[in-house]
Amino acid sequence: MEESHERTLKPPCMVVVQYILPALRGAIAKELVDHHRLMKSDVASRMGVTAAAVTQYLGKTRGDAASSAIGRSSTAIGLVSEIASDLAEGKSPSDMVLAKMCKACRALQTEGLICELHKEEMPSLKQVDSCACSLRLVNQH
Repeated sequence: MEESHERTLKPPCMVVVQYILPALRGAIAKELVDHHRLMKSDVASRMGVTAAAVTQYLGKTRGDAASSAIGRSSTAIGLVSEIASDLAEGKSPSDMVLAKMCKACRALQTEGLICELHKEEMPSLKQVDSCACSLRLVNQH
């Protein structure tokens, strides 16, 4: 019975919410501090998060679980840099910044990195040929 719950209660979108989005935010915060020389309070304001969240991102207590997946995607890394520049310069409207976040997420899906994390979270998926991640049933905008 537990295996059935495992299959139905942990869709790939949970991996995105729990791991991918915090890792992307962490990478953006790091880029804003390291390359754009913004103070944590400015980073928090521009990202719409608390200063405590920025501290956690930078200290790798939030968002670290998927940071290596993002680091393996040149597309995601490039988009993180673009998003950080957009936020630092205030040159892009919010919808464009969010579109780049979605694009980074889709790149991680296309490259199979979300699926890897999903299989770590749900080992029973290792026994199937294709899951919702690889069938592209998620992140279809």
